[in-house]
Amino acid sequence: MKTRSSIVSSLVLSFSLALSGAAYADSADAEKPLLVIGASYSNGSLPFNDELVAPVFGIAVGFGAYLDLGNALVKDPRLPGYVINEAQGGATTFDRPGCNPGPGCNAGEWQGYDKQLQKAMARVTIPGTAIRSANYVVITTANDCLHSDAFGVPQDQAVPCSMHELNAYMDRLLAVGQQAIDAGLVPIFDLLPAYENMNLPLAAAAFGLNWIADEANYNIMRDLQHSRLTTELPGAVVLDIWADFEHMGDGIHPNDKTSRKAAEIIAQYIKNN
Repeated sequence: MKTRSSIVSSLVLSFSLALSGAAYADSADAEKPLLVIGASYSNGSLPFNDELVAPVFGIAVGFGAYLDLGNALVKDPRLPGYVINEAQGGATTFDRPGCNPGPGCNAGEWQGYDKQLQKAMARVTIPGTAIRSANYVVITTANDCLHSDAFGVPQDQAVPCSMHELNAYMDRLLAVGQQAIDAGLVPIFDLLPAYENMNLPLAAAAFGLNWIADEANYNIMRDLQHSRLTTELPGAVVLDIWADFEHMGDGIHPNDKTSRKAAEIIAQYIKNN
């Protein structure tokens, strides 16, 4: 029977041989696994727990007829399709229970970005080492401060974020980006789509939300996202992948063309760098 140390040694040897091949050469980042964390823009499926309980009954965006960014990256011909997607539809940067439709908050639980990142890194790391086969992690916009079911409290107790709370959300994004950098990864962040390309009141009605961010709060959040990520996180990449955003008819989620375009921008950046 193999001991734990012999198993790890075998893994290290196999991994080292793989790293020496052309597919893992330093000049071939586009051939390496790509990590993805985030919310529904990255993964349209909501998480089930061990008791098969999930927020909003586990429904997927578009009842599954939705091309999220994670799957668009798999399909992009510029990349090899090696995508480790730990994003969760509906997630915030912090752990929280589901409160929609309510009135309580016990409908499963979302994992925050810290846990998502730890899970994603574990998939590509030799046990007991810091050797990883991935160089990039895509981190997309969370639900923090966006609507009344993004706080982990009953919707009738949730109120729009203050400037302090908006900056606390940015602090959490910066923190997970720094964790990625400390682990030797390059974080690639998106920016919120332009408000005028969304229909947030339609989204609030479609998803049974008590309220959703108004134009002023949304634009403050988008501006903070751009300014703080670009100035406070050296080593991170911020790409406006949703510049030509079109929603799929629900007011908030990208249509297939938009997701493909976003994946193209990310893939082209990786190939060029």
